[in-house]
Amino acid sequence: MKATLALALLVALAASWTPAAEGRAGDAPAFHGRAERIDAETRARMSGVSWHRGCPVGFAELRLLSVSHWGFDGRVHRGRLVVNRDAATAMLSAMRSLYQLRFPIRQMRLVDAYGADDHRSMAADNTSAFNCRFVAGSPGVWSEHAYGRAIDLNPIENPYVTASGYVSPPAGAPFADRSRRRRGMVGAGAVEAFAAAGWEWGGDWPWPRDYQHFSASGH
Repeated sequence: MKATLALALLVALAASWTPAAEGRAGDAPAFHGRAERIDAETRARMSGVSWHRGCPVGFAELRLLSVSHWGFDGRVHRGRLVVNRDAATAMLSAMRSLYQLRFPIRQMRLVDAYGADDHRSMAADNTSAFNCRFVAGSPGVWSEHAYGRAIDLNPIENPYVTASGYVSPPAGAPFADRSRRRRGMVGAGAVEAFAAAGWEWGGDWPWPRDYQHFSASGH
């Protein structure tokens, strides 16, 4: 009798089992994304770090985004980005698309967590957007990041690469060869997600190629 009951229980469990662990889209938590004005606490954190006097945009022109994203651990996390207010809708749309693709993002912290040092942020494989800085190697020329209209996505998996073989960040060297696809590398899905929002990819540039970089202007 006990064996019969145990068998019946196993059959019932098998009939009701669904492959949640398979990661079906319907089982995923809903995407959450919102854009807000820069609050006093964030403004104080950014002042003198990622934002300073002389920047081409003021705090009134920036928005703080909080978005859901998948991590490399297969779990849903909440990340933050600062972007231009005129880019907020496009960025939320792109982030929603990446979420639906289950594109993994290592982490998404404001660049202020790294003293607004682009190299430190890249070395940490941090995805970030606004940073009031000049174009690397071009003093006096504002980067698109300084306007809040660019994002660097998984910098290690998507490094900046020159024709001579220079790779930044250095840990991204194994990912300079784009013929070998690995998790976190920008592919057609991610490119299409940003293209649908009107943003272009630095991986399409002639040399150098900036595989982590997407921007509203294409620069």
